[in-house]
Amino acid sequence: MITKNIPRAGYTLAKIAVGGVLLAGLGIAAVSYAQSRPLTTVDKIEIDRYLGVWYEIARKPMYFQKQCDRHVTATYTLNENGNVDVLNRCLSEDGTVNQVKGEAFIQNAPFNSKLKVSFLPEVVRWLPVARGDYWILKIDDDYQTVLVGEPKRKYMWVLSRTPDLNEARLNEYLQYAQSLGYNIKDLIRTKQSLKLLKETEQ
Repeated sequence: MITKNIPRAGYTLAKIAVGGVLLAGLGIAAVSYAQSRPLTTVDKIEIDRYLGVWYEIARKPMYFQKQCDRHVTATYTLNENGNVDVLNRCLSEDGTVNQVKGEAFIQNAPFNSKLKVSFLPEVVRWLPVARGDYWILKIDDDYQTVLVGEPKRKYMWVLSRTPDLNEARLNEYLQYAQSLGYNIKDLIRTKQSLKLLKETEQ
């Protein structure tokens, strides 16, 4: 009886293995197809509603945030030139407050969904060099959660108006990022605490 069952068990395992390979292949093909398409942004952003403080919930690894261990925020304000002033803040592992100021330039007015950000010194920031893409890929109607990325799909952020975002909403935005061709296996979940954030701002 045992001898007769061995071929059948082996056949079943083979089917499972083949099925797994096919599913993996389909998954890779789907990601490759998504990555081959141009990255799309939201139709339009109302800049005045987008301004203010955003809390980082998750991001893909990037060299210019290596020192950020927790409590990452981005604050946007409109300046006299009609551009958006940027203030990025975070805490390093030893508790040091790190911050950098920049300026974002709208690239597709009046739709306002594609910007370029410069962190050069203010006196030379007007030069159209060393600017990074900041594309708004998904945002809710109330401007409470946003997915930000760039056309090469190397960088990505999920931002929220509050330091805590429920898992269902986060997964919704991450799944959408995947549908756009983003690889989120290396995603970093940002550690946030509203109490400590307020203490660092004092």
